[in-house]
Amino acid sequence: MQKATGLPAGWEVRHSNSKNLPYYFNPQTKESKWEPPSDTDSETLKHYMGQYHTANLRQDGAAQQNLDGKIRCAHLLVKHRDSRRPASWRQAQVTRSKDEAMGIIQGYDRSIRNGSTSLGDLAVTESDCPSARKRGDLGFFGKGDMQKEFEEASFALKPGEVSKVIESASGLHIIERLE
Repeated sequence: MQKATGLPAGWEVRHSNSKNLPYYFNPQTKESKWEPPSDTDSETLKHYMGQYHTANLRQDGAAQQNLDGKIRCAHLLVKHRDSRRPASWRQAQVTRSKDEAMGIIQGYDRSIRNGSTSLGDLAVTESDCPSARKRGDLGFFGKGDMQKEFEEASFALKPGEVSKVIESASGLHIIERLE
């Protein structure tokens, strides 16, 4: 029987203090995973996560980090069946085609550009990346930390700018340079 989380019986949502992200845990089997278990009701989980696990962004340790040469970005990721890992916190298995994913992310891009929503607001419920819980915020990263296409697009942005749709092995992204 599924709980209000949409997870199969025995599974619960927990929070990783080291990554500041939620994960899925089964206390009976001691199994934990970043992606939801199979048989998850994706729609119910999406709404549960949006309500209970959307960031009160923690800035833990940010002042202690050496930020030389680093930038901070948020992104919205739409995966497709040919993505490096075709699974997400929203779906145990992503089955959409790359063309379908492109149509979805282009719709998000239009909504962001016409001002009807923000990347962060969309990321909370629509991004296939666990950073969705933090409004897509990936924190600070430097050169060599991300996939090449993602890194090049991110470092080309000025603070406040939003990228066009970027393709990487992970899927399709829209990136916003935060600072």
